[in-house]
Amino acid sequence: MKTYPFNALVSRMKYIRRWSLMHAARPETLSEHTAETAILAHTLCLIAREVTGTPVRPETVAVAALYHDAPEIMTGDMPTPVKYKNERLRSAYKALEEESARQMAHLLPPALRPEMTGYLTGRCLSEAEKRILKAADRLSALIKCTEEVQAGNREFASALAQQKAAITSMHCPEADYFLEHMLPCYAQNLDELTRAEED
Repeated sequence: MKTYPFNALVSRMKYIRRWSLMHAARPETLSEHTAETAILAHTLCLIAREVTGTPVRPETVAVAALYHDAPEIMTGDMPTPVKYKNERLRSAYKALEEESARQMAHLLPPALRPEMTGYLTGRCLSEAEKRILKAADRLSALIKCTEEVQAGNREFASALAQQKAAITSMHCPEADYFLEHMLPCYAQNLDELTRAEED
């Protein structure tokens, strides 16, 4: 009987720790990051569609977000300062991600491979959707850095500043909307969050 291990491999995202070069008050796994990125991407897409008037597909982008870091199951989480140190490293890592995505897709039944490859590589997305997914990815990192600094962990202070600068430099109106109207709520406790008045 032929078996296809794709889903079993993807489930191993929970074993991959992010921010591996830094001391974290609470470790974050790749599966946590991808789930949060998918939620953020979906929210940003709704903002795009309903507030900024950008035509996007929230469900498609959310699914792509679930798989956007899946190749790291095979490569591990490459720290951002290393990944983006120079163009040569960036290109080499991009090629490694592409090959990992191709190998992962081949762990599925042949009929499922083309569509899944689009999600694993992001090729199923428009340029506007790719921009929103990247913004969601950075927002997830910003939220993590914010939580660490709020917990008294100064290890993440410079990473927090870098993430803020990176998101601002994107000039993404959906991310800017999120930063103004939604990000401040992450500093609230449970009672404050649940007492929020409806518009």
